[in-house]
Amino acid sequence: MLKACKYRIYPTQEQSILLGKSFGCVRWFYNFALNLTSETYKATGKGLSRNDIINLLPSLKKEYEWLTEPPSQCLQQVGLDLSSGFLNFFEKRAKYPNFKKKGQKQSIRFPQGIKLDGDYLTLPKLGKVYCKVSRLLEGKLKSVTVSLNPSGEYYAACLYDDGKDKPVSSSEGKAIGIDMGINYYAITSDGTKHGNPKYYRKYEVKLAKRQKQLSRKQKGSSNRKKARIKVAKVHSKITRCREDFLQKLSRKLVDENQVIIVENLAVRNMVKNSKLAKSISDAGWGKFCTMLKYKSEWEGRIYIEIDRFFPSSKTCSNCLHQLDNLSLDIRSWQCPKCQTVHDRDINAAMNIRDEGLRLLAGGHLANASRRRVRPSKGTAFRGNVG
Repeated sequence: MLKACKYRIYPTQEQSILLGKSFGCVRWFYNFALNLTSETYKATGKGLSRNDIINLLPSLKKEYEWLTEPPSQCLQQVGLDLSSGFLNFFEKRAKYPNFKKKGQKQSIRFPQGIKLDGDYLTLPKLGKVYCKVSRLLEGKLKSVTVSLNPSGEYYAACLYDDGKDKPVSSSEGKAIGIDMGINYYAITSDGTKHGNPKYYRKYEVKLAKRQKQLSRKQKGSSNRKKARIKVAKVHSKITRCREDFLQKLSRKLVDENQVIIVENLAVRNMVKNSKLAKSISDAGWGKFCTMLKYKSEWEGRIYIEIDRFFPSSKTCSNCLHQLDNLSLDIRSWQCPKCQTVHDRDINAAMNIRDEGLRLLAGGHLANASRRRVRPSKGTAFRGNVG
């Protein structure tokens, strides 16, 4: 299996200059190859392959001598990255590749000539770079991706291959349904509610103050550059706090359960709600589900996503009676058929679990938690989720 670990690195001034040149050369070659591929496709109906892009380098290096300064492996990776981007586009997994910009996050990848020994990371042409190693992964070091974020911090993502196959998934064990929320981040079918730290809200006042200071600086000045870095550092703080919370919560849920079932939420459509957009974006539900998925694969767990239109909140988990409507402000309700009082979120999590177990059993009307999950009338489910 392939696993990656990200470390903070501290290059010297000379190494920072070389990294800056490498970022610029890779960005220029990527944009050049993207433009050439697009023009070639318009003219001939066919784009450029990975080898076609790499074969451009010898002639370009003769024309532009500064392309010889960065490690050649970094430039060669552009062909792989661009071909992967077009493949994802044609298979409708991503949008059309965009041109890279200097003000955004910069990154380059080293596929060979790399070594991590102690607190130093050896990279081609850069030599040994001090690296803050938190933990070491077992296996062979396959590649290193060095990135520079807008706040001026350097990171190295080391990809390892441990030589092991993915464990066989088994459904033997505890199954849990997870309902995502805003007041509480995750509500599980066993009745546990995990709080939402809301890190963006926590640092919102500080961020607004930094952005106000930035807006008053003259464009192109050194003070504006310093103010921009201060704004970027607040954003970086929010991101790191959120990722730490999501990593710990996803690890806890994967370690304690064998079958994990969530809703396939359309976050892109949900953020169109102007009243909840900021809170939904702050939650990071998409990244959390991604963490649950790959950690489940590593540990041999089963990860299931049910349909986003499944009416988990307004269906009684006891008798399966479905309400016609249930507004978001109602947090608890009583079933008019069996008189069971439900907590809205816990009831939704239980229905998510039962629906996932039904899908796991083969998509038929199977018994999940000793009761049928689908109503016997076979009516289509409609209404709001959550």
